[in-house]
Amino acid sequence: MTRPKSIWLNTIVLAAGIAAADCGISDPYATGPVAPTPTAPSTNFVIDVAEINGPYSFYPSPAPARSEQAIVWRNSDKVTHRVVFDDMPVDTGTLAPGTLSQPIRVGPGNWAYHCAIHPSMVGSVMVTASAGTAPAPGSY
Repeated sequence: MTRPKSIWLNTIVLAAGIAAADCGISDPYATGPVAPTPTAPSTNFVIDVAEINGPYSFYPSPAPARSEQAIVWRNSDKVTHRVVFDDMPVDTGTLAPGTLSQPIRVGPGNWAYHCAIHPSMVGSVMVTASAGTAPAPGSY
């Protein structure tokens, strides 16, 4: 006879625990919800390769980037492009449709560039120095 009382008592305790959980009663030993980890802001400045359309081929152009940002070109066009700078040895390599270039850092200044495959596609980036930032290693 003690066995049915034990099963009955366990059933009541289990039902009470489920009811308490459904009513919002929390475990006093629980640590609570964990706050989401904040994501670091992107340090990339994205320039879209739009279409073969002269000075309107890159958006934005001129692109206002800061010296602590790396510049990335996103090929939003339907054909392959290759961004090269006019006055320095910066080259994205070929960018197939829908791809991104590797991040490229350049120092402060106004920099003109074009598509090596479609020379009529031109753009520029204006990089401004940020207060308290040193030039990135390997930047031009």
